[in-house]
Amino acid sequence: MRIVRIEGLKHPDLADYARLTDVALRRLTEPEGGLYLAESLTVIGRALRAGHEPRSVLTSEKWLPDVEALLDGRDVPVYVGAAGALEELTGFHLHRGALASMHRPAPIDPRELLRDARRVVIVEDVVDHTNVGAIFRSVAGLGADAVLVTPRCADPLYRRSVRVSMGTVLQVPWTRLPEWDEAAPLLHEAGFTIAALALADDAVPLRQFAADAPERVAVLVGAEGDGLSRPALAAADVVVTIPMAHGVDSLNVAAASAVALYALQG
Repeated sequence: MRIVRIEGLKHPDLADYARLTDVALRRLTEPEGGLYLAESLTVIGRALRAGHEPRSVLTSEKWLPDVEALLDGRDVPVYVGAAGALEELTGFHLHRGALASMHRPAPIDPRELLRDARRVVIVEDVVDHTNVGAIFRSVAGLGADAVLVTPRCADPLYRRSVRVSMGTVLQVPWTRLPEWDEAAPLLHEAGFTIAALALADDAVPLRQFAADAPERVAVLVGAEGDGLSRPALAAADVVVTIPMAHGVDSLNVAAASAVALYALQG
């Protein structure tokens, strides 16, 4: 690694950390594919183990030995500065050791992702990055194989999503689906039953569905408030509900996905 001690915050190589939002980083044309920010030594480590390549790392003197161990000989610039300067640069306290500017991996073809999967979660139009990150953490912890997000779903590599997921967005395979007119046939061709978590008069209770679940199930969850879209419900093979008590109509989307995955284990 190449240590570069920060003498001024206007250095052009620090732009990844200062002048670009998560959305802007994703839309960069150079480098090809854009960038994302990995926050904390733990998350950076998971990104590296997943094969993601860092463009640079930002840290303080205190964490330099840990960063060096993580990078393991990679020729990557590591910008080192005082805690106050780093906070001024990024806009937040860098208390998790380091922040890395990472090259975005190439998107996975949905067919490739589905080929060997048995349990996947489809996240439709969930725009809250915290919920997206929590869903990934449930998928990782409960043993599902992949996550598929719709075109208007929040970016799983947004810094908050990565942080809430505890870095599991970097280890769980995921990709974006096309619109439903293409996505539904793609899932069915791969042998998946699309099970929509929703409220409906003809919905099947989750325990009943899980007792005789198909070999391949795609659990479909939607945004809180609006719920699943009409095209999503039309694409579903079955509507599944989690029975509620005490007048509560539904769970948070991340909690519902965790309950469904737990029920489908085995």
